[in-house]
Formats: sequence, C-alpha cells, structure tokens
Amino acid sequence: MTNPKLKIGIILGSTRDGRVSPQVGEWVKGIADQRGDADYEIVDIADYKLPFLGTTDGSEPGIAAWNQKLASLDGFVFVVQEYNHSITGALKNALDFAREAWNDKAAGIVSYGSTGGARAAEHLRGILGELKVADVRTHPTLSLFTDFENGSVFKPADLHQTNMTAMLDEVNAWSGALKTIR
Repeated sequence: MTNPKLKIGIILGSTRDGRVSPQVGEWVKGIADQRGDADYEIVDIADYKLPFLGTTDGSEPGIAAWNQKLASLDGFVFVVQEYNHSITGALKNALDFAREAWNDKAAGIVSYGSTGGARAAEHLRGILGELKVADVRTHPTLSLFTDFENGSVFKPADLHQTNMTAMLDEVNAWSGALKTIR
C-alpha cells in the first residue's frame, strides 16, 4: 500500500490591489510542481472574503470554507510581503480565523520586501509557533530591488532556485512526519 501524496497549500498573504503575491505564488508552484513529490495548490486568502475577526457573528461562508481548505492540507508555503516591518493585516486576520486546522503541520516561508521580507517572516514564525505549525529553516528571501522590475514584475534571480528546492525538501519531510501524529 502506498501513501497518498501530501497536499501542500501555497498561501498568498496579501489582498491589496496591485499585489505581486500571485506572481510569486505561481513561481513557487511552478518549481514545486516539477518535483512530483506532493500536490501543490495556490490558496489565495482574498478568495475567502474573510471579515475582520470579532466584527461579525462568524456565520459568513468564507470562514467555514477557509477552515475546511486548511484542514484538507498537510503543509504550507507562505508567500509573505513585508509591510511596516511585519506581515499584512489580511494574513494575520486569516491566521486568526483558524486554530485546529493549522495544528501539527509544517510550513515554509517565501518572503519579499526591501530587506527580502525578513522582518515579516520573523513575525510570522512567532505566530506559527502559537498555532502549532512547525516552520522550516530554509527561507527564500526576495528583494524588491533586484527580483522585481519596477517593483511590479517578478523576475527572480536564478540563485533563489536552490533555496526554493531546499525549503520544499524540508516542508515535505516535516509535513510527512507530522501527518503521522494527526
């Protein structure tokens, strides 16, 4: 009997107009799909139209759909933008709208910003720890100055391929291991 492939969600962490996270997410998915070791899908938090946490009775269909999507996944790759030295409000809100659906899973982080999004990634790591998500060490960081043309067209340097491959190796290994305790 063979184990089914892991399901890894590539979470787009921005909902802003003009965002570049879909370009980065497609790049991540393109690299990931070539591996054939898991089923990868882009999960765009904008599609769920989540209200601000605590401002409604929680009956919006997007909330249940968001939790169901997360529960169906074995691991995650977060595409994280740095805004004001942290993650976006939309991503924080989406993280807070689920609890158990995150637990005992692994995640990698691909970040971008003026300093490669490193500060946002560090903030995300603290939140993931509270949600019982094991984040992997390898972390591709993309610069708005060298990996984006005019700040809007994603053109990653070739060197990022190595970090992406290593990060995906770690996410898959950890996701597989953590699946055994869920």
